[in-house]
Amino acid sequence: MGRPSRPLLTRAGIMRAALALVDEEGAEALSTPRLAARLGVKGPSLYNYVSSRAEIVDGVSELLVAEMALDPSIRPWTAALDSWARAYRATFAAHPNMVPLLVMRPTQSIAALRSYTDAFAVLREAGWPEDRLGPVVQCLEYFLAGAALDFGLPRQVQSQDLAPSPDPGSTGPLRLDDLAFETGLTLLIRGFEDMLDNLRPQQGD
Repeated sequence: MGRPSRPLLTRAGIMRAALALVDEEGAEALSTPRLAARLGVKGPSLYNYVSSRAEIVDGVSELLVAEMALDPSIRPWTAALDSWARAYRATFAAHPNMVPLLVMRPTQSIAALRSYTDAFAVLREAGWPEDRLGPVVQCLEYFLAGAALDFGLPRQVQSQDLAPSPDPGSTGPLRLDDLAFETGLTLLIRGFEDMLDNLRPQQGD
């Protein structure tokens, strides 16, 4: 029997399998032996493509950033932050078991770092000073990390978890966590707007 026409493993395939494993079995299931078993190979075979569990987490992070489909062309900057925040939340809502693996460690994936560069460019264009670019993005990330962790909390939806939707076109009530996200994101972006307005006179002095 001849050799297969394509490699049995690929780095991209490993990352997709890792994401599926965590989605189905939880963050604690992500290990080289479990992943190798899922792929039908021996554990050492994976080390031709990845060197550690941390590298696998970074690779899965790349998949999630791609899934977010962040658009760096959105303007104004407030709309960009709003859109990115919603994309971030939607992705982690689809993969809640990945949240603990990603929010508790420094970001290393190239795609995630590229998204920071795009965010800095949008904020810089809007007039934010250089020394505030990092704090604004990090502040938004703190809020999103907290919102993402909420997806991993066990809960039973009761009537008191629902609140009237503020959107007249909505077909039903919002869950309490959805309303909390909407409220927090609105207040955060308005606070950023006020801060930028206050910084502008100082820049002209």
